[in-house]
Amino acid sequence: MTISGHMLLGAEEVMGTSAQINAINPATGEKMAPDFGGGTQADVDKACNKAAKAFSSFRRLSNEKRAAFIDSCADNIMELGDELVERVMAETGLPQPRVVGERGRTVGQLKLFAQLIRDGNYLGARIDTAMPDREPLPRLDHRMQYIPLGPVAVFGASNFPLAFSVAGGDTAAAFAAGCPVIVKAHSSHPGTSELVGRALQKAVADHGLDEGVFSLVFGSGREVGSALVSHPAIKAVGFTGSEGGGTALMKLAAARPEPIPVYAEMSSINPVFLLPDALATRGAEIGSNLVASMMMGAGQFCTSPGLVIAMAGDGYDDFVASARDSIAEAAPQTMLSPTIHEAYQKGVEHLSSMSQLSQLSQGKEAQGCQCRAALFEVSASDFISNEDLREEVFGSCSLVVRCDNAEQMITVLNSLRGQLTGAIHATDAEDPELVDGLIEALELKVGRIIWNGFGTGVEVCHAMVHGGPYPATADGRSTSVGTAAIDRYMRPVCYQNMPNKYLPKSVDEENSLGICRLVNGEVVTN
Repeated sequence: MTISGHMLLGAEEVMGTSAQINAINPATGEKMAPDFGGGTQADVDKACNKAAKAFSSFRRLSNEKRAAFIDSCADNIMELGDELVERVMAETGLPQPRVVGERGRTVGQLKLFAQLIRDGNYLGARIDTAMPDREPLPRLDHRMQYIPLGPVAVFGASNFPLAFSVAGGDTAAAFAAGCPVIVKAHSSHPGTSELVGRALQKAVADHGLDEGVFSLVFGSGREVGSALVSHPAIKAVGFTGSEGGGTALMKLAAARPEPIPVYAEMSSINPVFLLPDALATRGAEIGSNLVASMMMGAGQFCTSPGLVIAMAGDGYDDFVASARDSIAEAAPQTMLSPTIHEAYQKGVEHLSSMSQLSQLSQGKEAQGCQCRAALFEVSASDFISNEDLREEVFGSCSLVVRCDNAEQMITVLNSLRGQLTGAIHATDAEDPELVDGLIEALELKVGRIIWNGFGTGVEVCHAMVHGGPYPATADGRSTSVGTAAIDRYMRPVCYQNMPNKYLPKSVDEENSLGICRLVNGEVVTN
């Protein structure tokens, strides 16, 4: 398939007329062809108007037909074959196994949402039948289901060119809910975005859907993103990126005449707590495993362990020595883009300049756009008094906080902002009061609590939560991974005393969809 540099506005191919965009191969610094033209307000208006027109027919599509469309999106991505894999590698510097794995995750995610909507339970059907003889007042018949919000704007992420991009989790969840999607491609991988966009565009056409179900736009500045969030046709936003970018979109969305939700994943340092007996019995093992997690993808995962809170004592020195040696032997890895590399360098330099910190280790010398890993140490008291140390350094960098006692560990945890993940490394011999206290505190700070592991490696499954309190995400009540992500793009509607012939199939008398429903407080499966 030829990459042309065009935006996809429904079925139309449009060459943007604003600032030119080119992918940069981060491994070589080479500017890649073709040229991509950025969109304008007029292009955004066209895409949004098409999405608004498509919404009525798309939301009324049967579960089976919508599931078949989503399955085709997945199949079409796989049919791109090596061309897609090679383009992703060239635009991101990611190795082939990582790209192939991410493609599998992306396709699997789409298939999972197709499965979800086939069973119909995502509609959340609830029925409270009439009680005409109830005293002192009768009860009318009430029935509820969830319906889609409307067209959704999705912003592609820099660090996951497939799984959090054009056909990523937000797009899959929105399609499953019945929402048309307009994707703003990330400027670091426009060729990848066009290839995947064409796979989705083809699925729309093959299933005879309204062309406005999917559009893809480009834009390197703020104009396109701001226009998307501000357009009255857009009813929700999915974003993965920096805290600054996500917060700016939240402000735009809140200032609209009709404010809309922005589901932004932004910043997380993913604290890891090392308890005394775990350190005493396997401190060296934890140290090497920590570094393996830090180094995964050059640390460019939103769940990378950027903070370690450990109790000084038996095994602490073994842990530090193991982590230090593993870092020193770590080969540098190419980062996703020159911009990300520059930000990482500045972050490490900032930590190096702080007198309270000691640098435990650095990775091998790096060149060009490569990430040189770094490990620092600080006392708990100095960490608590310095808010700068709670900022994310996006890359293979971590800070070890040395605690004197359990109270300091809890104080460090309570000083943190919201996070995506929090991990506890412990044994059965740990103080149960300390473990319970950490779990209780972590529940208020993170979206996923991990036992004897690290946050890197996000399973795409029904029970996964990839979210957390601000600023990990804009709304800690939601997740961007797992089937619960569909809830972002739906809202409940109650039908009171409605004649059966006008009721949605999910809550009619016959249970036409054959789904699980809550009837008068009891789960009914037929």
